[in-house]
Amino acid sequence: MPVQVTIIGLGQIGASIGQALAQHKASLWRVGIDKKVEVEREALKKDAVDRTEHNLPNAVKGARMVVLCLPISQVRETLEAIAPDLGDNAVVLDTSPVKSGTLEWARELLPQGRHYVGLVPAITPEALHDLRFGTEAAGPNLFAKGTFLITAPHGVPESALLLAMDFVRLLGAQPLLSDSVESDGLMAAVHLLPQLTAVSLLNATLGQPGWQEARKMAGRSYAIATSGVAYQDEVEALCMASLQDRANVVHALDVMIAAMRGLRDDIEKGNQDDVAERLESALHGRQRWLHERLTADWLEPPRSGVVDIPSFMERLLGSAIARKPSRK
Repeated sequence: MPVQVTIIGLGQIGASIGQALAQHKASLWRVGIDKKVEVEREALKKDAVDRTEHNLPNAVKGARMVVLCLPISQVRETLEAIAPDLGDNAVVLDTSPVKSGTLEWARELLPQGRHYVGLVPAITPEALHDLRFGTEAAGPNLFAKGTFLITAPHGVPESALLLAMDFVRLLGAQPLLSDSVESDGLMAAVHLLPQLTAVSLLNATLGQPGWQEARKMAGRSYAIATSGVAYQDEVEALCMASLQDRANVVHALDVMIAAMRGLRDDIEKGNQDDVAERLESALHGRQRWLHERLTADWLEPPRSGVVDIPSFMERLLGSAIARKPSRK
């Protein structure tokens, strides 16, 4: 009999996880829930779930694994809502970008014998320039050649951690163990800073003197540079994540401000060579990063080409988790 996996939030990440798991229907029964009924219907059409359930307690009843694919602003209330109905040894995975707060919520809210593991997904490089969002942007290969940072609080059983790692491999990605300090530092620089930079550019231009004419001329560069705040986190989620990851975000902003000040000073002084060097260094750096991201040479070869499904299912059923003591 297939084992139930419940996916809460059926946007790009949640629907893509469901689609990637479709090839394992013989083993997994995918239940999905979203705040919007129309999103649930679309997920069914796209074969991202086998069934939808619009009631949170009902959605997690019987689930051996629950995957939260939500803005961070919705994670705490969702953990509160599902905690009483989680079965013994159920594993909760969370894909929000900042982990320090979610780890604390999990410790506070999840009953004894229910296990939390944090995931931070990186999408396939082929989708980096796709400006679609939500279920429309979902696909079964969204995580191919990608990496998931995996963060677990102290005391989580080894089998729950191994289950999360194999789950990531089922999605076509590589798991990378991390702690919340490292994970949040990385995400401040590459996830939150681009969005906050877009916010700063918009606040520096919208409504400023000359904007009435400038708005008519703002083109591709302006649209691309400001797109980070339009196609990423919701405003409430971006605000919460920035404040929860405050120290890392402040450091990232300081580094950004210093880089902008250096460029500003060279331009003010008319230092053509220095300005050109900054521009060329940035362009070449981006080209190098994009090439590295596309080739993903850092990925380790699969251990055996596929995940050991019987072992994965044993852990998912909870028998292995129940046998092994928590790490001290």
